[in-house]
Amino acid sequence: MDNIKLLTIILAVVLGIMVMLLIILALVYLSSKMKKNEVQQSKSVSPVKSGTKKYKEYRTESIMNFLEFDTIIDNMISQKNGMRYIMVVECQGINYDLMSEVEKNSVEEGFIQFLNSLRHPIQIYTQTRTINLNSSIETYREKIKEVQLEFEKQQMQYNEMLRSGRYSDEQLKKAQFELVKHKNLYEYGKDIIFNTEKMSMNKNVLNKKYYVIIPYVVEELGENKYDKIEQRNFAFSELYTRAQSVVRTLGVCGINSKIMTSNELVELLYMAYNRDEAEVYGLEKALKAGYDELYSTAPDVIDKQIKALDREIEQAALEEAKAKVVEVKTEKQKALEEKRENKEDLIDELARLIIEENENIIGKDVAKEAVTKINKKKNSEEGGTKDNVQKAKRIRKSKTA
Repeated sequence: MDNIKLLTIILAVVLGIMVMLLIILALVYLSSKMKKNEVQQSKSVSPVKSGTKKYKEYRTESIMNFLEFDTIIDNMISQKNGMRYIMVVECQGINYDLMSEVEKNSVEEGFIQFLNSLRHPIQIYTQTRTINLNSSIETYREKIKEVQLEFEKQQMQYNEMLRSGRYSDEQLKKAQFELVKHKNLYEYGKDIIFNTEKMSMNKNVLNKKYYVIIPYVVEELGENKYDKIEQRNFAFSELYTRAQSVVRTLGVCGINSKIMTSNELVELLYMAYNRDEAEVYGLEKALKAGYDELYSTAPDVIDKQIKALDREIEQAALEEAKAKVVEVKTEKQKALEEKRENKEDLIDELARLIIEENENIIGKDVAKEAVTKINKKKNSEEGGTKDNVQKAKRIRKSKTA
């Protein structure tokens, strides 16, 4: 009896579990069927009945709308379409912890005076940069090359002095001293470059720069009846006055400062917006590579054809000019060779003309005899032509003229 009761209980439990599983499966089936019906109903609804269909609108905006400045002009940062201008004063930090108590008190009193003299809002901005020593290393290398050339020159002179044997011991010692001095300078320079390069590889070497930002809002003009250029001029005058006041009052604290130029402001913003890239690719390299151009367009086809035709015309003109120059040189060379060949005939004809022109001075008989001898010589040789006579006359006339 006990076994029958136990089997009955087990069967009841199994049947209960199976019933529960069937109920769960039925619920899952019904829920999935209801979802399918909802999807079909949503697809069958026409867009006319459901009302006007809405689409998402995407607008392309200028990249300048995402930045906090419009442009940089006249050593100022323009913001909000020329309604706000900023001038920045760069400050050099001071080592306050290493100062004496008197110096600390002087700095504190100067800073209090600076705060009391402010009549306008300011912002203090700190920028941390990784030290980039590439430019310094290049400068060192150029200097070391000069030192190396001077050292090699001194070494050659010293060796020449030793080989010649014409110098005294005192002169040799002096030359050796100069040589050792240049050698030490050269080795010291190489050590500086090595240590500087090693330092530049350490990315943890950081430098902090401090800036005082001075704003100006065009609304300060009150009733604004000015155009953009006049507003900018007023903003520059006011900001420059404020910046000079900040520079003077900070000088009391022993802090050297200056007003940043437009190029320095460009570098400041470049470092602020491209912190990671600036450590690898500096501003100067980016500008040289043309990275300030966001896109480039190909030139027009007709413009390209015009440029190609201009180059073709220029090339043809150069070739023609060369040919004409060679031709002229050839003609002159031919004339020179012809004159060399007829040199003796020209001399005889010129001599005869000189005698005939001066026969009154030397006497007619003497002149006649001299001309006869010249004619005999000319008749005995070749080349006595009328052209030679004409040439000789032309030469004579040019000399007398």
